[in-house]
Amino acid sequence: MGNDTMLGNGVVGILSESSNKWERRVPLTPSHCARLLHSGKGKTGVARIIVQPSTKRIYHDALYEEVGCEISQDLSECGLILGVKQPKVEMIFPDRAYAFFSHTHKAQKENMPLLDKILDVRASLYDYELIVGDHGKRLLAFGKYAGRAGLIDFLHGLGMRYLSLGYSTPFLSLGASYMYSSLVAAKAAVLSVGEEIAAHGLPSGICPLVFVFTGSGNVSLGAQEIFKLLPHTYVDPGRLPELFGKANNPSQSAQTSTRVFQVYGCVVTSQDMVQHEDPTKEFDKADYYAHPENYGPIFHDKIAPYASVIVNCMYWEKRFPPLLTTKQLQDLMRKGCPLLGISDITCDIGGSLEFVNQTTSIDSPFFRYDPFNDSYHHDMEGNGVICASVDILPTEFAKEASKHFGDILSEFIGNLASTIDITELPAHLRRACIAHRGAITPLFEYIPRMRNSDSQKLPETLANYHPNKKKYNILVSLSGHLFDQFLINEALDIIEAAGGSFQLVKCQVGQSADAISCSELEVGADDNAVLRQIIDSLMSIANPSENHGCIYKETNKISLKVGKAMERGNRKELDDKEKPAVLILGAGRVCQPVAEALATAGSVSSRQLFNMCQESDFEGQSDIQVIVASLYLKDAEEIIEGLPNATAIQLDVMDHENLHKYISQVEVVISLLPPSCHFIVANACIELKRHLVTASYFDDSMSKLDEKAKGAGITILGEMGLDPGIDHMMAMKMINQAHVRGGKIRSFISYCGGLPSPEAANNPLAYKFSWNPAGAIRAGRNPAIYRSHGETVSINGESLYDSAVSFRIPDLPSFALEILPNRNSLVYGGLYGIDEEASSIFRGTLRYEGFGEIMGTLARIGFFDTEAHPILTLSKRPTFGAFLLELLKIRSEDFDGTMTAEDIEGRILALGLCKAQKTALKTAKTILYLGFHEQTEIPVSCQSAFDVTCLRMEERLAYSTEEKGYYGRVCVLDPPMEDMVLLHHEVEVEFPDGQRPVEKHRATLLEYGRTKNGKITTAMSLTVGIPAAIGALLLLEKKIKTRGVLRPIEPEVYMPALDILQAYGFKLLEKTE
Repeated sequence: MGNDTMLGNGVVGILSESSNKWERRVPLTPSHCARLLHSGKGKTGVARIIVQPSTKRIYHDALYEEVGCEISQDLSECGLILGVKQPKVEMIFPDRAYAFFSHTHKAQKENMPLLDKILDVRASLYDYELIVGDHGKRLLAFGKYAGRAGLIDFLHGLGMRYLSLGYSTPFLSLGASYMYSSLVAAKAAVLSVGEEIAAHGLPSGICPLVFVFTGSGNVSLGAQEIFKLLPHTYVDPGRLPELFGKANNPSQSAQTSTRVFQVYGCVVTSQDMVQHEDPTKEFDKADYYAHPENYGPIFHDKIAPYASVIVNCMYWEKRFPPLLTTKQLQDLMRKGCPLLGISDITCDIGGSLEFVNQTTSIDSPFFRYDPFNDSYHHDMEGNGVICASVDILPTEFAKEASKHFGDILSEFIGNLASTIDITELPAHLRRACIAHRGAITPLFEYIPRMRNSDSQKLPETLANYHPNKKKYNILVSLSGHLFDQFLINEALDIIEAAGGSFQLVKCQVGQSADAISCSELEVGADDNAVLRQIIDSLMSIANPSENHGCIYKETNKISLKVGKAMERGNRKELDDKEKPAVLILGAGRVCQPVAEALATAGSVSSRQLFNMCQESDFEGQSDIQVIVASLYLKDAEEIIEGLPNATAIQLDVMDHENLHKYISQVEVVISLLPPSCHFIVANACIELKRHLVTASYFDDSMSKLDEKAKGAGITILGEMGLDPGIDHMMAMKMINQAHVRGGKIRSFISYCGGLPSPEAANNPLAYKFSWNPAGAIRAGRNPAIYRSHGETVSINGESLYDSAVSFRIPDLPSFALEILPNRNSLVYGGLYGIDEEASSIFRGTLRYEGFGEIMGTLARIGFFDTEAHPILTLSKRPTFGAFLLELLKIRSEDFDGTMTAEDIEGRILALGLCKAQKTALKTAKTILYLGFHEQTEIPVSCQSAFDVTCLRMEERLAYSTEEKGYYGRVCVLDPPMEDMVLLHHEVEVEFPDGQRPVEKHRATLLEYGRTKNGKITTAMSLTVGIPAAIGALLLLEKKIKTRGVLRPIEPEVYMPALDILQAYGFKLLEKTE
């Protein structure tokens, strides 16, 4: 294969990480690979994925192999090769594209050999750090994971340190982050520590326990996310003395317990760390960034004396005053400062915390600094503060960090894998390309120029850059977003265009998207006037509108701030982000779990469900404003009672003006109205360009809105419930996984049912209704069609109940079930893309065994007849008992007394309505249970046998108020919730190559109603409502890119949705034989 065919050939390679023994992260997880391979090269640009084998990677090789990846050490066939950290130089092949964190775009000396090799072999390099969105922020980063892991690790060490000081605390039971199987498990352990603190408290001798967090970026937010799992109170920096004053007040101490039941947090930013040397001037962040020399440190005086733990999360540069010097710490500790330790998550060695002079490792994360004798130790005993400074924290949560990273990266892989001409790439990827086919791209031409000026020996590929020493020289300091905003190019262009030269004297590079860099250049020219012109031009680009630059009085030194972009970033940072809003139409059966899931999306408890899992990390939405609309305001008000961020409104969807008014105020609409209303809502959403989610089947009218929805740039996500919904998602995951491995679906069988739990199946029919029975009864009279072993089988509606067959789920053998065919199964062959390959396609409804024969007998007796019955049209209303005699063709004068089960059984058999005596007896008991023998009058509203049966079933087979949430709303429950949902798929996969045996795959969902704080929500409302809420979240987070009418059969929907369902606690069991 020629070299020219490698770049853009659609073959992606994944490197085995070699930079650090703890590096277990991956750029793409098996799920991401499956998604790229499932959709085909035509759609994703990816034809093959080859993964280098690794025994330490967080995802085993077999998992990649199962989704269709190839496992091979040889990546020579790959046109695009991905890693997390820099690969070994020998892994750089000619004419390929590479993507990883290269740490080369700021001309870092230690990584120049890697860049030289890329240029030498005509390779291309994309740096993740340079992929930024329209907002100017990095799209690919691990900051929150560093914060999360860093604080958990420190809490782990805190327990050991306190023990060495003679205190037993709940922190001692906590492990390091890497010791937990997932972020969920680690957070659960922290929650357990928090519960212990809340229940039993902390010793007063170590309280108040104050955690000081520096900065408010992603690292700080991640650390605080863990902190908030403990019982806590945040304290304003200015009130720290007051907090300690109360704690040390003898009169108050005597009245309080000897233990404290919470910890304290304090977030500080630069205004709490420094003050202007002119006491008359207030702190100004822009001025501080421009002229830090005018500010002095105050952190050691105002904050540190009250800190138990300093969690350092903010990037620092040498031009700023240090946070805490060694001498300041020594003075503080001699005065009895309670500081116990430092969690330096930024790992800024010798930086803002002067005494943090070394990095630590994941397996040995702490050192102890003794300020009394200025010594360092690697133990927990003795005087001083413990310090953690691990530089690879995100890999402790390798699985979640990789999932988060790959969710974003996978969106770019198609373009990178299939593009040869860099000009065809989207702008955000084009800007991230440092080198293309062996040449530095224009945006990064400053790299060889800076290396040249640094007097380093350059390789042949950069030999055209030569320094020229000039007669007049001056030292220029440039600070700002020099590299990520490419302002350094503009500065160097000015120097060279004027005939000047430059030599790099010093370069301090910002280590995050928010941090700025500082470069000191010796700028020279042969003419002093030319040099002055260069300086004037540099001043103009530093501040085009106003001059914040300062020419020092000392000769040969000038200070410039290239800071327009930084100021603009500050303004964005200060802007309040409006809460995204969701409108829920309908306050009925499933509204409660939908509203609760969305309204609490930003809370700690909610993140235990959605965000703790981190398989799908919702970083963008902290709070969501929920508007619940109902025709009756009271219903909506009941739904939102006790929910944060929720509003109830009265709304009639037929009121065009008000419907448009409220839809225009939100980003996403969820319609829980009857399906007949969806068309009206969908058209309004199209007109106003708002996304729509429903849990209902799409009818023809909705499907025909596809082009209009695409034209409006919106997604109408339907069938996002249980059935339809979760059934689609589980099916497509199994089918696509089989296809990507080269398999064909030989058989697809699906069963679903909403049932009473076994304890609640306490009536002869073993069934209960959580809604009007009419729909379920009518469904049992629909014809069905399916395919079995290549033959099409049709069942007419009259025979449906009689077609029921017994069934057992292998993994749930205690459930005695039966299956009823469910309408037209054949349409799913086309929908799922298996029509041409599957010889069996069947969808069935699950009921407990015996349901079909009883319902079939009731149907033959006439209980489900819908035409008006003569006896029900009489002016004198009949009793239920009289109506039963009429149905059984017994003359009232021939029967005197109350009918028994045996009487009814005998009559059923005599009329030939049932052949089996056992079935006849079960039916008779059901009739009596429904109260058809009672001598009470039938209401006038009942005009047919169907009406009467629905009335009796709704009364006698409904969940009682002690058993269910009324229409999905929560209510007091005793005994526990008694409904359940059972969904089961069975798929047979054959492999045409004949190399592998037929595989049988099973996937099962079993969900019961839930009790929380003495309240319950039904399993049916949960399994219908939560997927709808997830659909809205995915749209809010822009995880769903497809526009138009969409079902959850696409990987971009079902992959994250299934992950979140499991995070929510839904039990999805998968097995293969």
